[in-house]
Amino acid sequence: MNDPPVLIGADVVKKALQFEKLVPVLEKALADVSSGKEGGVVQPLRTMMSLEKYSGFLGIMPAYSSTDDILATKLLTFYQQKTSSTIPSHQATVLLFDPSNGCLKAIMDGKVITDKRTAAVSAIATKFLKPTNLEVLCILGSGAQAYSHYEIFTEMFPFKEVRVWSRNRKSAEAFADSFPGDIQVCSSAKEAVVGADVIVTVTMATEPVLFGEWVKPGAHINAVGACRPEWREMDDDLMKNTYLYVDSREAALKESGDIVLSGAKIFAELGEVVKGTKPALCERTTVFKSLGMAIEDAVSAKLVFDYWQAQH
Repeated sequence: MNDPPVLIGADVVKKALQFEKLVPVLEKALADVSSGKEGGVVQPLRTMMSLEKYSGFLGIMPAYSSTDDILATKLLTFYQQKTSSTIPSHQATVLLFDPSNGCLKAIMDGKVITDKRTAAVSAIATKFLKPTNLEVLCILGSGAQAYSHYEIFTEMFPFKEVRVWSRNRKSAEAFADSFPGDIQVCSSAKEAVVGADVIVTVTMATEPVLFGEWVKPGAHINAVGACRPEWREMDDDLMKNTYLYVDSREAALKESGDIVLSGAKIFAELGEVVKGTKPALCERTTVFKSLGMAIEDAVSAKLVFDYWQAQH
């Protein structure tokens, strides 16, 4: 008989995924993805099933790394309209398998994994693409991803000013009150964006909320929302007048409405920058369009499982 899979909750996942350990693991995963067959990553495009009755989606994201011998899949749901203040719009569970025999080793909270690894990848992009002058951080959105991005960005970078905007001002105020640092709650997206050196978009927008005319030349943007081919966070002016980096070309060309609808050209994958095969154009205005990859969940899940094993 095989041992039953262990159940690993959110509290343990949070303890396991310290950013100083997570960032180098994700950098390697990004480089592996951009190395083709040599990188050893197998990850088909995510499967998304629409739940039109509830304005929701169910997704499946499997991945295998032959170099790290990690096999995992994430099951996720997300809803455009929250039905309850106590239920998050995005939920997820990650399953970790023994790749040699298919046995399920662990079932773990996937929402924390998603929040942490997404923010960490944005921070990696910012590490390579940030402008020389790094003073103002702008966050558009006030959900879970805003929190995780604020945590790692203020840990890794010396911002002097942080601004936040949300369509729900009370949510933005609650976000600002959650941290000891001084966070400016802005009354408009434009107010938050103008003059910012690094911009993070973590919204549920389906139409542009960030416009090129507002963006400071040489700024860097991490665009995390708009994960459907018909959704957008950024306008054509911005998309066509920046250098565009993505996590996966294949996924971006099929899943990102910002790219599909604008026709913007991809300059490089982030993994190519990590490897040094494509330049990081820090002096130019840059966008990193993040869709999230299954391999990011897989390597994060392995970190969590190793941490759990060490505690037992």
